[in-house]
Amino acid sequence: MNSKGLKNDRDTMSKSQLAVGVFDSGMGGLTVLRSLCEALPHESFIYLGDTARLPYGTKSPATVQQYAVQMARLLVERRIKALVIACNTATTAALPHLQMMLPDLPVIGVVSPGTSAAVAATKNHRIAVLATETTIAAHTYQRLITAQLPNATIHARACSLLVALAEEGMVDNAIARATLEHYLIDMMEVDTVLLGCTHFPVFKPLLSHLLPQGVSIVDSAEATADALKQCLVRDNLLNVSKSSHGSVHYLVTDSVKRFQHVGEIFLGKPLSAANIELIDI
Repeated sequence: MNSKGLKNDRDTMSKSQLAVGVFDSGMGGLTVLRSLCEALPHESFIYLGDTARLPYGTKSPATVQQYAVQMARLLVERRIKALVIACNTATTAALPHLQMMLPDLPVIGVVSPGTSAAVAATKNHRIAVLATETTIAAHTYQRLITAQLPNATIHARACSLLVALAEEGMVDNAIARATLEHYLIDMMEVDTVLLGCTHFPVFKPLLSHLLPQGVSIVDSAEATADALKQCLVRDNLLNVSKSSHGSVHYLVTDSVKRFQHVGEIFLGKPLSAANIELIDI
């Protein structure tokens, strides 16, 4: 597939009025979407959750890249002005590929903004990275943190079970607590925990209870929202119209009912089934 096949047809609408495309393997990217909507209230978004094929975190980088290209194609066909990869695993596996494939479309991921936020937060340079198996194995976070803090001590841990718990809405029960306690073993000296998966922010309340007082919990959502805003301003794509509030349309590859139910946990507000569209890949 070449970039021509993924070009937008934007001739009948101002580019600044087009929506921003956002995709994730399922629900986790909704934590990013939530921050995007809060930071950019006049922007519209199209969110694509690949719920039929989650999780991405246990799949090979080649497979994840293939999925990411398919997700990008679907969103570009809906006419978007920018693309946010709201998934750490997909960012790690596919960001450079998609940026090269879509040279006329701004494409940003969540890994670099999250890294910068963690580096800014740490004081003792001891950082824990909780992420999926594929993200940890790629060493992307470790490499980016070390580039900014050469003397950093990094505890990187694959926590794939947390994705399944989050997708089931099990974020504050005994099972979630025991799972987090298992993953946090030998991490008591860190002063910053970087949530390297967009599913993990739903565990923040429980993590705050389990971690020593004063430990910073960092996720990439707010930092990614700032990065998108800077990108839109730079490319003159920011919707400066104040006449209306932005909208969100949801696309899913599996059960609408389940996405609505669990999605409300990630968004922190009711989610209308009327705004959710079931699509084929």
